[in-house]
Amino acid sequence: MKTYGYVRVSTRDQKEDRQMIAMQESGFCLDRIYMDKLSGKDFMRPQYRQMVRKMRQGDVLVVKSIDRLGRNYDEILDQWRYLTREKGIDIVVLDIPLLDTRRTDRNLTGTFIADLVLQILSYVAQTERENIRQRQKEGIEAAKRKGVKFGRPHLKIPEGFEQLKEEWAAGLVSSRSAAKQLNIAQDTFLRWAREG
Repeated sequence: MKTYGYVRVSTRDQKEDRQMIAMQESGFCLDRIYMDKLSGKDFMRPQYRQMVRKMRQGDVLVVKSIDRLGRNYDEILDQWRYLTREKGIDIVVLDIPLLDTRRTDRNLTGTFIADLVLQILSYVAQTERENIRQRQKEGIEAAKRKGVKFGRPHLKIPEGFEQLKEEWAAGLVSSRSAAKQLNIAQDTFLRWAREG
């Protein structure tokens, strides 16, 4: 029997420190902690998938909170059932002691309450994801109204481009050399050359 920790943050910029501290202070002797820096919208996360492939019946999965597992209501419930019923894995959610499938004192009422809590928390996780997306959309719209430009700034075609483009088309200079002379990326040179 092995015990695995799973940590997830939504972007590369976000820090996982809080979750890692919770894992270390949980009292579990973790064999390995897997971490993804990806959205919780689905379970197509490389580290999560690798962890699930390694897990065997009787293993334990520890997560800090249900929204670290995922943020899609139906998929969280499906994944929970798959792990606990089909694979025979126990799950411990550190923030909600009621969501600890290792408990052997569960009767029908205890199981019902745990399932109900799981459904409520899964719903809350998805709702928060939708709220985040809505706030992000509204923020972008507000910024656009104020004149904020998104994306990379457009580069001005530098002097000497046309001459180097002709030399490149004639095979007298490489795209790499032309781009270097213009102090731009090779891809940019090629895109401009093909567009014009």
